[in-house]
Amino acid sequence: MIGFHPIASFAESKIRDCGEQMKRRFDPDRILRELRSSGREPGRFDIRIDSRGCWYHEGGLIGRIELVRLFSTVLRIDEDGGYWLVTPVEQGRIEVEDVPFVWVELRRGERDGAPLFELRNNLDEWVSVDADRPLRLRELAGGGGTAPYVEWRDGLFGRVDRPVYYELAELALEHDGVFGIFSGGIFHRLGDP
Repeated sequence: MIGFHPIASFAESKIRDCGEQMKRRFDPDRILRELRSSGREPGRFDIRIDSRGCWYHEGGLIGRIELVRLFSTVLRIDEDGGYWLVTPVEQGRIEVEDVPFVWVELRRGERDGAPLFELRNNLDEWVSVDADRPLRLRELAGGGGTAPYVEWRDGLFGRVDRPVYYELAELALEHDGVFGIFSGGIFHRLGDP
Protein backbone atom coordinates (compact mmCIF):
# COMPACT_ATOMS: atom_id res chain seq x y z
CA MET A 1 0.00 0.00 0.00
CA ILE A 2 1.49 3.35 -1.02
CA GLY A 3 1.93 5.81 1.82
CA PHE A 4 1.08 3.27 4.54
CA HIS A 5 2.74 4.08 7.84
CA PRO A 6 2.04 1.59 10.68
CA ILE A 7 2.35 4.18 13.47
CA ALA A 8 0.14 6.71 11.68
CA SER A 9 -2.41 4.00 10.86
CA PHE A 10 -2.40 2.84 14.51
CA ALA A 11 -3.05 6.38 15.79
CA GLU A 12 -5.64 7.15 13.14
CA SER A 13 -7.53 3.93 13.87
CA LYS A 14 -7.55 4.74 17.60
CA ILE A 15 -8.91 8.22 16.88
CA ARG A 16 -11.63 6.76 14.61
CA ASP A 17 -12.49 4.13 17.23
CA CYS A 18 -13.01 6.85 19.81
CA GLY A 19 -15.22 8.85 17.44
CA GLU A 20 -17.68 11.10 19.17
CA GLN A 21 -16.61 9.82 22.61
CA MET A 22 -13.33 11.73 22.33
CA LYS A 23 -15.27 14.97 21.73
CA ARG A 24 -17.10 14.61 25.04
CA ARG A 25 -15.38 15.06 28.38
CA PHE A 26 -14.38 11.86 30.05
CA ASP A 27 -12.65 11.12 33.32
CA PRO A 28 -9.53 9.05 32.62
CA ASP A 29 -8.80 8.72 36.34
CA ARG A 30 -12.26 7.19 36.89
CA ILE A 31 -11.64 4.80 33.99
CA LEU A 32 -8.33 3.72 35.55
CA ARG A 33 -9.93 3.23 38.99
CA GLU A 34 -12.70 1.12 37.49
CA LEU A 35 -10.22 -0.96 35.50
CA ARG A 36 -8.07 -1.63 38.56
CA SER A 37 -11.04 -2.49 40.80
CA SER A 38 -12.61 -4.78 38.17
CA GLY A 39 -9.82 -7.33 38.47
CA ARG A 40 -9.50 -7.48 34.67
CA GLU A 41 -6.01 -7.93 33.32
CA PRO A 42 -4.94 -4.54 31.94
CA GLY A 43 -3.76 -4.29 28.36
CA ARG A 44 -0.24 -3.31 27.43
CA PHE A 45 0.78 -1.22 24.45
CA ASP A 46 4.21 -1.75 22.92
CA ILE A 47 5.10 1.89 23.52
CA ARG A 48 8.16 3.03 25.42
CA ILE A 49 9.38 6.49 26.44
CA ASP A 50 13.13 6.55 27.02
CA SER A 51 14.99 8.71 29.54
CA ARG A 52 15.48 11.43 26.89
CA GLY A 53 11.72 11.73 26.32
CA CYS A 54 11.79 9.92 22.95
CA TRP A 55 8.73 7.79 22.21
CA TYR A 56 8.98 4.36 20.54
CA HIS A 57 6.34 2.00 19.15
CA GLU A 58 7.25 -1.65 18.57
CA GLY A 59 10.93 -0.68 18.96
CA GLY A 60 10.87 2.04 16.29
CA LEU A 61 11.18 5.75 17.06
CA ILE A 62 7.94 7.67 16.60
CA GLY A 63 9.34 10.41 14.41
CA ARG A 64 6.16 12.44 13.93
CA ILE A 65 5.90 14.97 16.76
CA GLU A 66 2.17 15.31 16.04
CA LEU A 67 1.63 11.65 16.98
CA VAL A 68 3.67 12.01 20.15
CA ARG A 69 1.60 15.08 21.08
CA LEU A 70 -1.59 13.12 20.39
CA PHE A 71 -0.50 10.23 22.58
CA SER A 72 0.63 12.64 25.31
CA THR A 73 -2.94 13.99 25.61
CA VAL A 74 -4.17 10.59 26.79
CA LEU A 75 -1.14 9.77 28.95
CA ARG A 76 -1.86 9.23 32.64
CA ILE A 77 0.03 8.05 35.71
CA ASP A 78 -1.67 5.91 38.34
CA GLU A 79 -1.17 6.00 42.11
CA ASP A 80 1.47 3.25 41.85
CA GLY A 81 3.55 5.25 39.36
CA GLY A 82 2.50 3.18 36.33
CA TYR A 83 1.96 4.95 33.04
CA TRP A 84 -1.13 4.42 30.89
CA LEU A 85 -2.65 5.58 27.63
CA VAL A 86 -6.35 6.05 28.42
CA THR A 87 -9.18 6.74 25.99
CA PRO A 88 -12.89 6.06 26.49
CA VAL A 89 -12.51 2.97 24.28
CA GLU A 90 -9.13 1.47 25.17
CA GLN A 91 -6.62 1.55 28.02
CA GLY A 92 -3.15 0.08 28.23
CA ARG A 93 0.09 0.35 30.15
CA ILE A 94 3.24 1.70 28.54
CA GLU A 95 6.88 1.68 29.65
CA VAL A 96 8.51 4.92 30.81
CA GLU A 97 12.20 4.77 31.76
CA ASP A 98 12.22 7.91 33.92
CA VAL A 99 9.56 10.52 33.20
CA PRO A 100 7.70 11.14 29.95
CA PHE A 101 9.00 14.62 29.23
CA VAL A 102 12.26 16.56 29.26
CA TRP A 103 12.59 20.33 29.75
CA VAL A 104 14.93 21.36 26.94
CA GLU A 105 14.92 25.18 26.90
CA LEU A 106 15.00 27.97 29.47
CA ARG A 107 13.54 31.45 29.05
CA ARG A 108 14.00 34.29 31.54
CA GLY A 109 11.35 36.88 32.15
CA GLU A 110 9.43 38.72 34.83
CA ARG A 111 6.02 38.60 36.45
CA ASP A 112 4.94 41.58 38.55
CA GLY A 113 8.54 42.81 38.63
CA ALA A 114 9.89 39.53 40.01
CA PRO A 115 12.04 37.00 38.13
CA LEU A 116 10.19 34.27 36.29
CA PHE A 117 11.79 31.32 34.55
CA GLU A 118 9.89 29.38 31.91
CA LEU A 119 10.73 25.95 30.57
CA ARG A 120 9.92 24.38 27.18
CA ASN A 121 9.53 20.63 26.98
CA ASN A 122 10.34 18.23 24.18
CA LEU A 123 6.75 18.62 22.90
CA ASP A 124 7.22 22.39 22.52
CA GLU A 125 4.99 23.30 25.49
CA TRP A 126 6.01 26.04 27.95
CA VAL A 127 5.40 26.25 31.71
CA SER A 128 6.35 28.82 34.31
CA VAL A 129 8.46 27.73 37.28
CA ASP A 130 6.42 29.07 40.20
CA ALA A 131 4.45 27.95 43.25
CA ASP A 132 2.13 25.81 41.09
CA ARG A 133 5.03 24.19 39.24
CA PRO A 134 8.07 24.25 41.51
CA LEU A 135 11.43 22.71 40.75
CA ARG A 136 11.71 19.46 42.70
CA LEU A 137 14.92 17.53 43.24
CA ARG A 138 14.40 13.78 42.80
CA GLU A 139 16.55 10.72 42.43
CA LEU A 140 17.35 9.87 38.85
CA ALA A 141 15.82 6.65 37.55
CA GLY A 142 18.44 3.95 38.00
CA GLY A 143 20.36 5.99 40.58
CA GLY A 144 23.27 8.25 39.81
CA GLY A 145 22.28 11.28 41.86
CA THR A 146 19.49 13.80 41.77
CA ALA A 147 18.07 16.07 39.09
CA PRO A 148 15.45 18.83 39.04
CA TYR A 149 11.98 17.91 37.79
CA VAL A 150 8.95 20.09 37.09
CA GLU A 151 5.35 18.92 36.75
CA TRP A 152 3.75 19.59 33.39
CA ARG A 153 0.17 18.48 34.03
CA ASP A 154 -1.94 15.85 35.76
CA GLY A 155 0.94 14.52 37.86
CA LEU A 156 3.16 14.04 34.80
CA PHE A 157 6.68 15.36 35.24
CA GLY A 158 9.53 16.38 33.01
CA ARG A 159 13.20 16.24 33.96
CA VAL A 160 15.26 19.39 33.45
CA ASP A 161 17.80 18.51 30.75
CA ARG A 162 21.45 18.83 31.74
CA PRO A 163 22.23 21.91 29.55
CA VAL A 164 19.18 23.70 30.97
CA TYR A 165 20.25 22.73 34.49
CA TYR A 166 23.69 24.25 33.80
CA GLU A 167 22.01 27.48 32.64
CA LEU A 168 20.00 27.56 35.86
CA ALA A 169 23.12 26.82 37.92
CA GLU A 170 24.91 29.81 36.36
CA LEU A 171 22.01 32.03 37.44
CA ALA A 172 21.62 30.50 40.91
CA LEU A 173 22.46 32.14 44.19
CA GLU A 174 22.82 31.09 47.78
CA HIS A 175 19.80 31.78 49.97
CA ASP A 176 19.67 30.64 53.62
CA GLY A 177 22.47 28.17 52.96
CA VAL A 178 20.75 26.65 49.92
CA PHE A 179 21.73 26.95 46.26
CA GLY A 180 18.82 27.85 43.92
CA ILE A 181 16.82 30.41 41.97
CA PHE A 182 13.96 32.77 42.64
CA SER A 183 11.14 32.33 40.14
CA GLY A 184 7.45 33.11 40.30
CA GLY A 185 7.79 34.66 43.75
CA ILE A 186 9.38 31.68 45.51
CA PHE A 187 12.82 30.14 45.94
CA HIS A 188 13.52 26.87 44.12
CA ARG A 189 16.31 24.67 45.46
CA LEU A 190 18.89 23.38 42.99
CA GLY A 191 21.29 21.85 45.50
CA ASP A 192 23.73 22.59 48.28
CA PRO A 193 26.37 25.32 47.77
